[in-house]
Amino acid sequence: MPERDRDRSGRPSNSRQRDELGRPLPHGVQGVPRIPDDLDLSPAAYLCYAQQLLDDGLAFNAHEVLEAAWKSAPDDERPLWQGLAQIAVGITHIQRGNLRGAATILRRAAGRIAEVGQVPHGIDAAGLIRHADALAADLDSGVEVAPGRLRPRLLRPRL
Repeated sequence: MPERDRDRSGRPSNSRQRDELGRPLPHGVQGVPRIPDDLDLSPAAYLCYAQQLLDDGLAFNAHEVLEAAWKSAPDDERPLWQGLAQIAVGITHIQRGNLRGAATILRRAAGRIAEVGQVPHGIDAAGLIRHADALAADLDSGVEVAPGRLRPRLLRPRL
């Protein structure tokens, strides 16, 4: 059995390159740039970075950015960041063709975000909940999802 990649503490890790949908590539094959494990940004910078990745069709990478934000967020913000990361995971599942899994995760994301009281950082919670619910409903109904719908806006529009 091949030796697994391990981090400094000895925990299993996967240093293999990944494709644009986050799937591991064979050793030696060049993939998309990885999100650093120790990513540490401001909430605004996490949102900007994740939005750029979503706009570029890299929902898996956006999920990794939002997951880093979730892990470093204050306790009262973690459900919000987790919900945002789950939206990116749901989109990743759509991109990979796992439509049933995508609908489940998108509903879970909408529910997680809906639990949040005061939504900070200009995040468009209501718009994201509507977007995730609409995507899930369309997936359940067999409606083909246009690529543009896989690029949700994380922030409320400026007036």
